[in-house]
Amino acid sequence: QMGLAENQLCFDLIEEWVLKNPEASICTAAGVNEFKDIAIFQDYHGLPEFRNAVANFMGKTRGNQVTFDPDRIVMSGGATGAHEMIAFCLADPGDAFLVPVPYYPGFDRDLGWRTGVQLIPVACVSSNGFKVTRAALEAAYEKAQKDNIRVKGLLITNPSNPLGTVLDRETLRSLVAFINEKKIHLVCDEIYAATVFSQPSFISIAEIIEEDIGCDRNLVHIVYSLSKDMGFPGFRVGIVYSYNDAVVNCARKMSSFGLVSTQTQHLIASMLSDNDFVDRFIAQSAKRLKARHMRLTMGLAQVGTSCLKSNGGLFVWMDLRQLLKEQTFEAEMALWHTIIHEVKLNVSPGSSFHCPEPGWFRVCFA
Repeated sequence: QMGLAENQLCFDLIEEWVLKNPEASICTAAGVNEFKDIAIFQDYHGLPEFRNAVANFMGKTRGNQVTFDPDRIVMSGGATGAHEMIAFCLADPGDAFLVPVPYYPGFDRDLGWRTGVQLIPVACVSSNGFKVTRAALEAAYEKAQKDNIRVKGLLITNPSNPLGTVLDRETLRSLVAFINEKKIHLVCDEIYAATVFSQPSFISIAEIIEEDIGCDRNLVHIVYSLSKDMGFPGFRVGIVYSYNDAVVNCARKMSSFGLVSTQTQHLIASMLSDNDFVDRFIAQSAKRLKARHMRLTMGLAQVGTSCLKSNGGLFVWMDLRQLLKEQTFEAEMALWHTIIHEVKLNVSPGSSFHCPEPGWFRVCFA
């Protein structure tokens, strides 16, 4: 199974912590005294200790370059629920978000299925490492206007899924300048923040707007979760962090439809409040991801297969264009079926990520 972006490399550290801290769970003899207080009705804002711990963890995963206000943290059922929540808050049915390609295919579901929001691809190509450019943004925006589609925002993923790359400071500044000029929102999916294992380091949009660049903070929103950085997709911990008071208030009202259970909040608050554990976890996770990434890419290189240069995420963007019988998406799917049925490996074809060029595949390694 190399098609699922799951982080299973540090469960030994998690299990070790759980055994040493049985009181963190209300379902143990050591924690049962808090069972009633956690099990009864709680405020939709979430447990204060949970929001404080998540805010602290978000700062740590961003190299302590920025701090986050716990009062701006809104809970949701995973990043899926967080993206849908922010789409409901910012857009009406028929409105659109620009999204650089290739992008996570779940965005089509998360932002569009129930909200009626459209996603408009921003062309990015392999010749420059699939980097998003101002020219490509302008072209996508202008085409939407000609098609009488109202663009409400730009959605980016940093670090990128599926590329495993990080956006540099200059690009981030350019994106902020673009959304400020167009007066549209910027939604930054940063759920892979702590998976960056080598240079260049990850730069959060939160760090960029702290610079004196004349940014309208009301237009900036971050989606985060613990599914990738901690490896907890089953806990469904999603976060909307907005600099816009109206969005925070709206999202908090909507969060009642997808809250994180208080039992989970209690456990996570205890774990993420342990600074020694968090520091060790982040360091070990990066070390193990780097080793696994190196092992995979070096092995592929030995058989003549290259990958896009990357330093984050739980996957590589593998280039199999040389194996296509012809440079078409039909040929890509034929190759994918061969990999699935004959090689017995589940990898993801680039076309599922709306990649504009056939022959690329996402391969998960964690």
